Amino acid sequence: MTLQIGDPAPDFTLPDENGEPLTLSSLKGQRVVIYFYPKDATPGCTKEACNFRDRWGDLKAHGIKVLGISKDNAASHTRFIAKQELPFTLLTDEEPCAVASSYESYGLKKFMGREFMGMMRHTFVVDAEGKLELIYTKVKAASMADQVLSDLGLG
Repeated sequence: MTLQIGDPAPDFTLPDENGEPLTLSSLKGQRVVIYFYPKDATPGCTKEACNFRDRWGDLKAHGIKVLGISKDNAASHTRFIAKQELPFTLLTDEEPCAVASSYESYGLKKFMGREFMGMMRHTFVVDAEGKLELIYTKVKAASMADQVLSDLGLG
């Protein structure tokens, strides 16, 4: 089953960088960007996180919450947030990555001739009613936040 724009966003509860649980449905009433990424502090993931950081003023001005999700643990997220001065929340989706799987963002990947299970770089925008508003499966890491704001007509 493929997620479509207009579908209810799969609800979840995951621990944030402080180990505190965050539930998606608790954010109803505001727009939420959920971006799945492979690993903290890697080149592409750093570019993507920094683009969201650099556009934070615009995102925040429009009441948009940003949630980054990877397999990394809270300590890794805390270091990544501190090093890159990230103003948004990072969540941990541990193997077997049930949340990423529910968003079709975890699966078989190929890298340098090797196949493995991993997190895919996908981004979702959830509207204030909890429905999927935008879905990106081909993500340009360095400009994802710019793309989201542009597609929402906000920048």
